Amino acid sequence: MSISKGLPTVPAYALPTEAEIPASRAQWTLQRDRAALLVHDMQRYFMRPYAPGAEPLPGLIANIARLIAAARAAGVPVFYTAQHGDQDRRDRGLQADLWGPGMSRAPEHEEILPELAPAAGDFPLVKHRYSAFQRSNLETLMRVRGRDQLIVCGVYAHIGCQLTAAEAFQRDIEPFFVADALGDFSRDKHMGAVAWAADTCAVALSTARVLERLT
Repeated sequence: MSISKGLPTVPAYALPTEAEIPASRAQWTLQRDRAALLVHDMQRYFMRPYAPGAEPLPGLIANIARLIAAARAAGVPVFYTAQHGDQDRRDRGLQADLWGPGMSRAPEHEEILPELAPAAGDFPLVKHRYSAFQRSNLETLMRVRGRDQLIVCGVYAHIGCQLTAAEAFQRDIEPFFVADALGDFSRDKHMGAVAWAADTCAVALSTARVLERLT
């Protein structure tokens, strides 16, 4: 049986609570002078599967906004990933086989949500593949600033966020996977991604625990 291309409609679901976040194999401690924040793919196009006003979207946006505000106040670099629309096959590559042509080059697709938009001093990156490290200078920008920890939030947990955390780990950058500041296609996929990251490559934690370390 084939799976249709394109993004699914996401049923409403609750973000994980503190008690539901699994224990992590890694025991790294988040440090504000070593950390960077990555806001992953929070573009209008990727929000379309969610029903406006229904969880997880309001909670997801609110928690990411809190992370951004705390990071900026603490002098923690804030990175953003965002895809360009109307990619040709050479740029989109095999993603076209799984997800179709993707977004168009229009504000209603490309724009990062206004309440989470980059500010002066933040670092927007063009997204090319699942992992934010692929075909980008994310690692270089982190290293020259003495940053070897990456706080990951955004969408989608089991795709780009998970692959970014795994690649950070493989580059000896400690990932922190913010369980209630991620969104996914379903609660099962969301919780599965958090559990996988906690077991293999990252510290899974809540927005509240990140804020404790940044403030």
